[in-house]
Amino acid sequence: MPTTPAYEPPARSAAPAGEQASIGKGLVIKGEITGTESLFIDGKVEGTVNLAGNRVTVGRNGQVAANITAREIVVLGKVRGDVTASDRVDIRAEGALTGNVTAARISIEDGAFFKGGIDIKKSESKPEGKPASAPEPAKPVTA
Repeated sequence: MPTTPAYEPPARSAAPAGEQASIGKGLVIKGEITGTESLFIDGKVEGTVNLAGNRVTVGRNGQVAANITAREIVVLGKVRGDVTASDRVDIRAEGALTGNVTAARISIEDGAFFKGGIDIKKSESKPEGKPASAPEPAKPVTA
């Protein structure tokens, strides 16, 4: 009698472009979220979110009480915690962010709520321009 092999999900090293996980508005997550794909949060999250190379989007219904680390962070709902983005943080008109922001770029639309500090870091992926001016060599002093 033939046996059916057990199901094995395909192995992935990284998420393909455009793939995104979702936390629906009826879900509540407490703890640490890590991974290798982008995340859309429309529910409640408490703890930490660490998706360093990806995008985290907090939807209109999203309520996040967590520190978030990602490449790009978009806020349409409510976030309470520090956010660190290697690229940009975007707070949309209906969004609210209470916490400190560390990013290479930040965008805050009219109507958005923001309370906290902003630390703009130079993007490490872009090459720096040549130095402003090199100091001139010392000239010998003669008496």
